[in-house]
Formats: sequence, structure tokens, C-alpha cells
Amino acid sequence: MEDVRAQIEEIVHRETRAWDTKDLDLLLSVFHPDMVWPWPRSYTAHDPAEWRLVMGKFDAKRWGRTYQELFDSHDLVHNRREIIYVEVSAQGDAGLAVVDIDTLWRRRSDGTEQDWLGRVCKVYSLVRGEWKMTMHTGALDYSALGERGSSRAKIEPTKRCR
Repeated sequence: MEDVRAQIEEIVHRETRAWDTKDLDLLLSVFHPDMVWPWPRSYTAHDPAEWRLVMGKFDAKRWGRTYQELFDSHDLVHNRREIIYVEVSAQGDAGLAVVDIDTLWRRRSDGTEQDWLGRVCKVYSLVRGEWKMTMHTGALDYSALGERGSSRAKIEPTKRCR
């Protein structure tokens, strides 16, 4: 299972490299064709009833346009990510990664900042020998929940990544 955990960590790092280098093809390569990405209305919207499917089901052309527009109009100030926890199914064909993120974008035209800050859950499936992201939660702030927010001792409340 350690090998599978390493594969999950590798895809998390690959996605991070894609954001860091604004590599659209690399970014799109991690998504499964059935990928969905629910976004909370705010960083404190822990109730999934407050989440929205802003981008719909993965569509490489549509999502690619959206991310290319971001890359063309914003500078990436920093992209700090820390893998907190990796879970692998007993069958070794599904996994999730809990990741604390602090990704700051600055719009070139007016300096407006967009900070993706919080804890996310990235869900993966092994498809024909290749790991693909099937679901990803938007960033949420769990710091107010303290220890109540986690049943796993190794997961600490969200903090700004170093």
C-alpha cells in the first residue's frame, strides 16, 4: 500500500507543478472525464447544502478555457501545499488526499488578490492503470472546529501553509 500512497502523493505534486508552471495540459491530465468539483460559497461553508457546482462536470475545452483565462490574467504569487493525510482503499484502486493549500493569485490589471486558502479533499480512482482525480472539494477553513473537526489525530486544524 505504501507504493499506492506514493502514487497518490505523486499526482498531488503533479497537479501542484501544473499550477506553479501554468501548464494547462499537465493540469487537465490529472482530471477524470467524470470529474466534478463542488465549491463552497465561503471558506466556512462546511454544510454541503451550501456548495455549488460552478464548473459542471469536467469538460477539457471548457475547463481549459477557464484556467487559461486565469493563467493569462493573473500572476501566481505563491502556491503552498502540504499533504496532511492519504487514504487508500483496501483494494488499492481508490484514494484520497487531504491537502492544506495556500494559493495566491494577483490579477495583473488591478492587483486584486484571489487566495485559495484552506483544506481540500482530492479523490482519485485508478483507471486502466492511471490515477485520475474524480472529485475535489473547494477549500474550507476548519480552524474554528479545532479537534472536533477531525477524528484523525494526525490531521491538525487548517493553518496557513509555510
